[in-house]
Parts: sequence; structure tokens; C-alpha cells
Amino acid sequence: MASFSGFIRKSPDARLETFLTVLGVEAPDDFNWTSQGRGTAFVNDITALIADLPDLKQDRVQAELDHLASLSTPQGMIAAEQICSAQDIDLEGLQGVQDVLLMLAIDHPKTLERVSAQASLMQRTGGKNWSAFQFENDGMPWALDDEEARAGFVSDAIAILELPKHRKREADWFPSVRVHPITREETEILQATVYVEANAESELTFGSSDGLERQVTQRVVEVGIACNAKERIVEICARGGKKIRDEYASSFCKHFAPESPPPIAVPRRDVLLNTLGSNPSFPTEPADKITSVEISSLEFYSVGGGFARFERRGDDEDIHHFLERQFGEHSPICSEGWTIIAATLRIALAPEHGKRAKTLTVTLRTPNTTTIPNKTELERQFAINLLERWELLAARPEPFDVAETI
Repeated sequence: MASFSGFIRKSPDARLETFLTVLGVEAPDDFNWTSQGRGTAFVNDITALIADLPDLKQDRVQAELDHLASLSTPQGMIAAEQICSAQDIDLEGLQGVQDVLLMLAIDHPKTLERVSAQASLMQRTGGKNWSAFQFENDGMPWALDDEEARAGFVSDAIAILELPKHRKREADWFPSVRVHPITREETEILQATVYVEANAESELTFGSSDGLERQVTQRVVEVGIACNAKERIVEICARGGKKIRDEYASSFCKHFAPESPPPIAVPRRDVLLNTLGSNPSFPTEPADKITSVEISSLEFYSVGGGFARFERRGDDEDIHHFLERQFGEHSPICSEGWTIIAATLRIALAPEHGKRAKTLTVTLRTPNTTTIPNKTELERQFAINLLERWELLAARPEPFDVAETI
């Protein structure tokens, strides 16, 4: 997390002055907003201005600055770019993440809330409070803009959380834009943060009499979802374990995709295709009952914006030798400026007694898409184990938790 003092040092003069003025921080006319070096003295001067405020206002200003400092990370900048791109908020020319966050706090406070929610979702992705669900690509449209479907999903959230129906709830639906890390292709994602009034908590606090008092605080729990209609993927971020997130996925299917089969929960892990450029081996074990493994197709992206796909199947020549024979030193495998973005593996399995031989086909596509969800549960586990052994999948994320927003 970025520090409070570091955030102040890196903030543009005029934007920081405007932000503090909006919050009621008054500076004398001769205050030096362009303090040379932005060192400890400047931070102390700002802290002194805040200290002159009434106690409650001090707390508010400090909390706002701490919040912005927590978002002033590379991940926070990516979140801002994803949300602002979909909201037509131009970030061109702004001086870094501090300038972006201050601008949003001043001019677009609602958007800043969404950036915060997006940064939280990005941080939790792959963690123990997150699950991704893959829908079958059946061509059936999702009713994401249907207000009745949205209201039904939010009502289900109350039931899933086992809270009384009278509890307050609010849902913020908003678009974001994800950019492919290699091709820079943009994909619009519909996201929602569902806020639900949870059970109250009693805690000690210092009251107006300066003595300890017991105060009842109404908690708020959040459920985050991200809907990628193009890839037919829904991400659910919620506390309560996998069973709870399965219920949210079932509710999503019921309200937004009622004509589609139920989705399958799958891990969203980055695929690693760099090793496929050197004609790698695919080590197997006798227990795998694999007779052969081949790369049947490769897809490439050029820095100039071009795409190319090559397919080769046959026992006489693999795809690497095929490309070398066809293009020599100009093969996209060895030429500069070309990157592998997708590959298809054909895994031939030994025939079981009395049955025909089978071939398991798996396609991997950067950054984190595979065709594994289309397989049976047994095939999915088998394929994941193989891809991990062949180092084509990123390591499993370490379990972690993030403090719940109150």
C-alpha cells in the first residue's frame, strides 16, 4: 500500500491544492504549494494545515487521503484505466496515478468508488473469495441490461446471505474495458457491486462525553461480479466459500441466461506459451496412458497488428519443422516481433480394453483462456495436471484474504 506521505509528495501541485480546498482545508495565501523537492518539510506543512481543522473534519480528510494512497499502485492505475475508458473519461495528459485519483475524487466521485471496487476485485482474483464460471458457448444472448433480471439477482443475494428481506440493498452496474496484455484488444465487461445491509455489530467507541460508549454499527457486505459476454465467463467475488459463490452463479444463470446450461467453475490462471517456441518436450508417465502429444496449431500476433494461424497435423512432421521448412529464418517462431498467443495440443490416449483410442484436444489462449471447461470433470483434472507439469499454466495463487469493506 502506498504511504500517505508518498502520495502527497507525488501529487501535482494544482490538483492537490484543489482537492484539499474542496475538503475545506484552508491554506494561507503565501503557502508554498511548489515546495522544492517535495520532502518531509512539505508533508509536514500539509499535515499542519489538516491539524488546524476541527477534529471530525481532520478524520475525514485523513481518511480520504489514506484511501487515495491505498489506490495509488500500478494495479490501481489499471483499474482506473479500465473504468474510465468505459465511461469516456479521458486520462490523457494526466501526471500519473496520483493525478488521476485526485481528478476522479474532485470531478467524478462515483467513478472513484467504481475504481476502488475494481481494484479490490483485481486483488482478489484467484484468491479464496473469488471464483470464475465458464458458460457453454451456445450462442444464446445474456439479458444483462434487463432491469427485472438485475432486481431478481439482487433479491437472490439477500436470500443467499440468509438475511431478512427488509434489509437495504443497492447495486451499482457499470461497464469496464479490459485490454489484452499482448494484442491490446479491448473487451467490454459489465460489472456490478451489490451492497447489502448485514447484521449489526456492537462495539466500544469514544462518544460525545469523551468516555467509552457502546455503539451499534450497521455492517455492509459486498458481492462483486464481472460478466464477460464475449468469452461467456462470469467472475464472482464474495465471502462465504465456494458453495456460496456456486449459488450466485446459479442465480446469474437463472436471471440472465435462463436458456443456457449451468456454468462450470474453473480456475482462471495465466497460460504460459513462451516455451512452445522452442519445440518443447512433453514428459509423460506410464500412469498417464498417453501415446503421443503434439502441437497441432499455433497462433501469432505481430507488433505491427497482424495475426497469423498455422495448423499442422501428421506423424511425419511437427509444426515447428513445418514452419522452419516453409519460412526458414523468417518463421514467426524465430523472427522478432512475433508472439505466440494461442496453441492447440492434441493428446492421444491409449485405447482402453475393448474401446477405441481417444484424443484429448486442449486450446490455450493468452492471457488466461482454455477449452478445459468444455471437458468432463475427469478430463478437466487430467488436463490441468498435465499443463501444470509442462509449465503451461501459471502457479496456483496462494490463498489470501482481503479485509471486507465496511
